[in-house]
Amino acid sequence: MPYLGAHLSIAGGVHKAIEAAVALGCQTLQLFTKSTNQWRARPLSPAEIAQFRQALEQAGLHHPTAHDSYLINLATPEPDLFARSVDALIVEMERAEALGLEYLVLHPGAHTGSGEAEGIARVAEGLNRALRSCPGFHLQLLLENTAGQGSNLGYRFEHLREIRQRLHQPERVAFCLDTCHAFAAGYDLRTPSALTQTLSEFDEILGLSHLKVFHLNDSVKPLGSRVDRHAAIGQGQIGPTAFRLLVQDPRFAEHPMIIETPKEDETGRPMDPVNLALLRSFLRNPSAPRHR
Repeated sequence: MPYLGAHLSIAGGVHKAIEAAVALGCQTLQLFTKSTNQWRARPLSPAEIAQFRQALEQAGLHHPTAHDSYLINLATPEPDLFARSVDALIVEMERAEALGLEYLVLHPGAHTGSGEAEGIARVAEGLNRALRSCPGFHLQLLLENTAGQGSNLGYRFEHLREIRQRLHQPERVAFCLDTCHAFAAGYDLRTPSALTQTLSEFDEILGLSHLKVFHLNDSVKPLGSRVDRHAAIGQGQIGPTAFRLLVQDPRFAEHPMIIETPKEDETGRPMDPVNLALLRSFLRNPSAPRHR
C-alpha cells in the first residue's frame, strides 16, 4: 500500500509535525522547515535537530518530505530576486538535510512576462547553483507540476523535462505529481481511461521511475482552468475515481501520497482525518463511496 500522509504544521517546533502525523495514523508527512512568508529563518539548533530526528525515527515515517517557501522564484528575470531565491533554496536544502528529510519539493517559479524559454533556463541555472553549493547531500529535490496560474512554469510536463535536461547533476532532481495542479493544467484524471492517458504521458515525457511523491488534492476549478484551488478528496471536479485508482495502483505501492487539502470544512470540522480515512477505505474496499 502507498504511504499516506498530510502536510502538517510546525507551529510550536518542527517536531510538532511528527506528533500530528502519528496522531493521524500517517505513514509519511510533509512540512515546511521555516515560516513560508519570511525570507530569513532562525537557524535550527542542535537540540531541535536531535529532537526531530529522534521523533522521526520513533514514528517510523517513510520518505519524510519538506516543501520550500513560496517566496522562492528561480524563474524570475529580476537579478536581485533570482540571487535571493537561490540563496533561500540553499538554506531550505541545508535545513531539510540537517533534519534527515528525504525530499524537498519546489515549484519551478514564474517567468513574470519574460517568456517560458528564458524562465526555464533560469530555473535550471538556479538549481545548478544550489546543487553545486550542497555537495554530498542525501536530500533529493522534487520539481512539482503546477496549475499554470499566471506566468507559472511547470504546467506542462515538457517544462519539467527541459529543466532537468539542463542540470549538471540531474540524478539529484526528480518529480512530484500534484493531482489538482495536473487537472487544472488540462490533464484529465476523472475516468480510468483519462488517468491512464495522463500517467502514460507523464511516463513518456518524464519517466514514472522519476516520480517520487504524489500530492493528492481534488480541484475546486474545472479541467484546464489554470487556477490552483484545492478541494477535499472526492468533493471537487476530479471526483473519487482517480484517487481510488492511484492508491490501488501497484506501481505506486511504496510512494508517499500526501494530502494538501483544506484543513476544515465550512462547519469547522477537521478534514485531514476525513480525507485520510477515505483514502484508506479505497484500499480496503475498491468501490468505497465518496464522503459527504
